[in-house]
Order: sequence, then structure tokens, then C-alpha cells
Amino acid sequence: MAKAKNKLVMPFLKWVGGKRQLMNDIQPLIPSNISTYYEPFIGGGAVFFNQQPKKAVINDYNAELINVYEVVRDNVEELIEDLATHKNDSEYFYSIRSQDREEGFDNLSALKRASRVIYLNKTCFNGLYRVNSSGEFNTPFGNYKNPNIVNKPVLIAVSKYLNNNNISFLSCDFEDALKGARRGAFVYLDPPYDPVSKSSNFTGYVEGGFGVDQQERLRDVCIKLDQKGIKFLLSNSATSFIKDLYKDFEIIEIGAKRHINSIASKRGEVTEVLVRNYE
Repeated sequence: MAKAKNKLVMPFLKWVGGKRQLMNDIQPLIPSNISTYYEPFIGGGAVFFNQQPKKAVINDYNAELINVYEVVRDNVEELIEDLATHKNDSEYFYSIRSQDREEGFDNLSALKRASRVIYLNKTCFNGLYRVNSSGEFNTPFGNYKNPNIVNKPVLIAVSKYLNNNNISFLSCDFEDALKGARRGAFVYLDPPYDPVSKSSNFTGYVEGGFGVDQQERLRDVCIKLDQKGIKFLLSNSATSFIKDLYKDFEIIEIGAKRHINSIASKRGEVTEVLVRNYE
């Protein structure tokens, strides 16, 4: 009998392309018997936290994000205490935001860095985690009346889950993160999306971006997974480029509401695809 999932184990960060509102489409497609769950682009972790696997390898190229997960696992009580010291104030926000432009940022403790990321995520405009080409956080202040900076019950539940299960964290290239995958594993891939238009190109959650070459390399990785008999499910935008790229696999089109866009008129329902190599 499957162990009941803890409903408090959920994303505590708002992330571009978050999958919470697509869970009814994604969940039925995930195999029931999985030896190890892999997610090379973890982001806010909606699918991972919904699954709550006993054994998983979690990766993101964004080292600051992976640091947050590790601190939540290892030091959640002190993290909660530190989060409570932050102020929802414009001047204070910009002083915290500017830390990655100042000397000594690399000397900040893992705890302080994690607290900074969560604070900025909760108080910046539209919860949009974005960095410039130098890797510096550049989203403006959100001016919210009462942001939930310290979500204590969720942070504690997530910490307990991460400690009670075999969850490994990596911060490396997606291909390297999958090197240990074997038959019986399951891989969920949620990369930065292929832009629907030039103006919608959002790759700024980590410096360097994710262009056509990376999308093609990811497809090649999927082919290798398939050749090894490893099941994968991939999310992306429903562009002709992506549909052509994955034409040898099953493609399921779904509607998704996107709320993260600086231009209100550009938010709304868009078509996305789910790609899989199994039935």
C-alpha cells in the first residue's frame, strides 16, 4: 500500500514555468513503479514534491537554487529564524538584491544565501527569479502588502521529507546529472522553454540561457535514455521546432495558464506539450 503523501510538502518558491496548475495533466502520465526519480531542471519542484519519491536525484544548473534546497534540508530552523528578520521594504529589498554585485558575496554563508533567495523570491515583482548575463539578480521590488516570506509549516514539512528519504542534490549540466540513470528509473524534464516568439524568450533564471543548441542536445539525451530503456516525460512549449524535434516520440498537447509575464496582456492560456517514450 502506497504511503500517503504529505500535502504540506509543496513548492515554497515561485518559479518561471512552474507546473502546479498542470498537475492533473502530468500526474496520470507518471509511471507507478520507479526505482529512482530524476529531475535535471528542478526549478520550484512542483512535480517532484507532488510525487514525493523515496529515492531521487535532483539537479539544477542554478547553484543558488540548489543551495536553498540543501539549507532547507540541513538547517531549516535557523533558516526560518533568519527569514523572519527580513523587511518588506523597497530600500531594504534593493540592499539585499545588490549583495551579488558586491565584494564578499562569495563569503556569505549557505544559510544567508538561501535566506536571500527566498526573501527576494517572495518580495520581487511577480515572483520572477531572473538574473542578467553576469549572474546578478535583477528583478525589481514587488511592492506587495503582506508577502508570505516565512512559510514555516511548508518549510518544516519539506525539510522532514528531504531528510526521511534518499534525495541527492546536484548542480551541474543536465546531461551529467543523468549519467547514473539506469533501466527502472524515471526522468522528468522541464527545461527552459523554446520561446513562442522572440519577445517571450525567457532564459534568465540562470546566466547563459538555453538556446537551440541546448534544446537539440536535450533531445539527443532523450534518445539515449530511450535506447537504455529509461522512461522520460518532457515538458516544453508547443512550437513547431519542439514538435519536429520530438516527432519520433508521443506528443501530447495541453493548455496551460501562464501568470509570469511583465506585460499583463501577454499572460493567459498557452499551448504546451508533454513528450514521452512509453505508454
